[in-house]
Amino acid sequence: MAYDKNMEPKNSTNMRKAVMIGCGFVGSATVFSLMQSGLFSELLLIDADRAKAEGESMDISHGIPFAKHMKVYAGDYDDITDAGIVIITAGANQKPDETRLDLVHKNIAVFKSIIPELTKRGFDGILIVVTNPVDILTYVAQKISGLPKHRVIGSGTVLDTARLKYELGEHLGVDSRSVHAFIIGEHGDSEIAVWSSANVSGINLEDYEEMSGEHHYDQSTKEIAEKVKNSAYEIIERKQATYYGVAMAIKRICEVIVRDEKSILPVSVMMDGEYGIEDVVLSMPSIVGKNGIEKKVPISLNDEEQEKLIESSNILKKILSDANI
Repeated sequence: MAYDKNMEPKNSTNMRKAVMIGCGFVGSATVFSLMQSGLFSELLLIDADRAKAEGESMDISHGIPFAKHMKVYAGDYDDITDAGIVIITAGANQKPDETRLDLVHKNIAVFKSIIPELTKRGFDGILIVVTNPVDILTYVAQKISGLPKHRVIGSGTVLDTARLKYELGEHLGVDSRSVHAFIIGEHGDSEIAVWSSANVSGINLEDYEEMSGEHHYDQSTKEIAEKVKNSAYEIIERKQATYYGVAMAIKRICEVIVRDEKSILPVSVMMDGEYGIEDVVLSMPSIVGKNGIEKKVPISLNDEEQEKLIESSNILKKILSDANI
């Protein structure tokens, strides 16, 4: 489905200005990454702890002489009016014994306090949701904000897909950038590795593995999928949080929007009947550009993958129902 080009952000929206709401590990690492990218001329930091936002903005600003000129500063919601992109990382942290979905009730409450602050000030840019569980909270953000569906984007499985490409590259002894594969569905325990369309520079993954002297395709793909799914849990167990990988994923999403690249990324998007699924947000390959989601890409799924996608959507729908959203 292509979106109406008349539904673009207002002319007063400054796409060179981004706002980070939440200055914890993920928010701060992302701002640091964005500062180095040179994508923006202004980076505004907002946090419930104003001193934290001020400290992070000061620290990151001291790196500007080594990067490109920009303004990195702490502020409040009154400063977001003309922002082109708002990124939300605020929320409770995932504890070692929690799944992403355990966070849902705490972080829905956080979003119910944040989103109205944006709408009251007429924010009309693109909203990127990162807080977990990201698919649930992207749905919540869209419903509360009333923004067009294509301008409310979750970071989805962009990082999971990068992890999948990395692991496949290591397994096959090939540059991960030559690996083409997606993780779709929930960013979480019911995520799906789409093996049926995975390839290495156009060569079917199973065929490439045979060419590489590997002869345990079913076993290796199962192990890699499990490793990718459990990556966050293993990192959290070792260092209490994950933030560098997701910071790079968010930078990539911003890059695609600001440069209007129309790249395909597996972001969290509202489903409107695709694969028989609607009124739930799932991470699916989509063309992303200056207006947000330009179009969802109808990725080819085999019967098992489509069944798993429906199961994933039902899990998220039940959580939304239980949360009275």
